[in-house]
Amino acid sequence: MTACQYRQPPSDEILYYVWRRPKDLSAGWTFAGQSCGGLDTPAPAPPPVPTAGQILTAFKALPFAKPTVNIQPEGDVTLVNLPTYYEAQWPATGLKPGDISKPLQLLSWSIEFRIDPAAYNYSFGDGTESGWTEDQGGPYPEGTVRHTYKDTGEGPVKVDAQLTGSYRVNGGANWIPLDGFADLQDEPVTTITVREAKARLYGPNASR
Repeated sequence: MTACQYRQPPSDEILYYVWRRPKDLSAGWTFAGQSCGGLDTPAPAPPPVPTAGQILTAFKALPFAKPTVNIQPEGDVTLVNLPTYYEAQWPATGLKPGDISKPLQLLSWSIEFRIDPAAYNYSFGDGTESGWTEDQGGPYPEGTVRHTYKDTGEGPVKVDAQLTGSYRVNGGANWIPLDGFADLQDEPVTTITVREAKARLYGPNASR
């Protein structure tokens, strides 16, 4: 006797076990329940799935880390006409490039995000910027994000970052690229001091 025959009133309909998976094969089969009926009986409505826009919105709301700028010469002090090197550095707390987020429930899907860098824009504190670049920078002498100051003074240095990534559904093996990015806000600011070096010649008996 099938489960359909236990209905009130009893039914001689066929008992179906309903399984589903996404059309894009981004996840495996999942059990969706049982259905009584003939071959022409429509299956129950599928569970709601998030749109690409909803997935991107969830990505933007993740607890991202915010990069700081490491400056060389060390001590956040440099000289006029001396090339200064910059590097975006990510703190230990918060999600950063290379991390995978904890699963979050979005409608009927459990989604994980893998974080990738998108672009950086360095503000040098003298009114100039690097413009958006994929370069994370680096220390002297290999670093390729450099700036030479023309005047002495102090200014706020920071790096704005954009993050992108991919996601997978219900722990599946396939990662799907995101169509968009998260533009981080309010990254930490470092104050740089620009000084001028002066060369002097002293005689053997001069006081220094």
